[in-house]
Amino acid sequence: MKTISCMNIAEEILYSYGGETRQYKKGEIIYREGDHSLYYLQIIEGKVKLNNYDEEGKEFIHNILGKNQSFGDSMLFLDKFYPMNAICVSPLEIIRVPKDQFLKLIKTDPKLSLEMNACLSHRLYFKAIMLQNMASLNPTSRLTGLLNYLKSYHDDSCGSCFHVQLTRQQIANLVGLRVETVIRALKKMEKEGSITIENRKIIY
Repeated sequence: MKTISCMNIAEEILYSYGGETRQYKKGEIIYREGDHSLYYLQIIEGKVKLNNYDEEGKEFIHNILGKNQSFGDSMLFLDKFYPMNAICVSPLEIIRVPKDQFLKLIKTDPKLSLEMNACLSHRLYFKAIMLQNMASLNPTSRLTGLLNYLKSYHDDSCGSCFHVQLTRQQIANLVGLRVETVIRALKKMEKEGSITIENRKIIY
């Protein structure tokens, strides 16, 4: 079994279990911190950011996800509230499946159940690695931990070809650094050969 970093279930299977298509505009909120988890959500087109705001209104971005990726899955197995917001960063189209139907699907498809376990375990592993690096005072270590975490959600079969779909400000929000510090650290990483920058896009 291939260990996958983010669920991508065939659309026809999702529709057969009550899936429906929903469309959102850029800036719309799909769910808020504190909401109950009611659906399995998988992206058809567009991008979603998962974030929080601190007491002073400063944004912390946890991840940005795109086509064929799912989000909020882990809350389907817990009687807990969402710990973050899901906000569209572009026009978005998703498939959503009611929680009870999705759990039924998982119970009746052992292979899919194993893939879901692998997905969640993979996320926890890379999240732990990222948090370990985030504790470092070294900006390069923080950025490396973040890039490894983000890359874990994508196909790594091509090696060093992961295009980071984040602005410098979004990266700064993710790692808790000033944007100027991020820019300097990225330039250093480029000189060391650990990343490539083409037309301001980071390739890792």
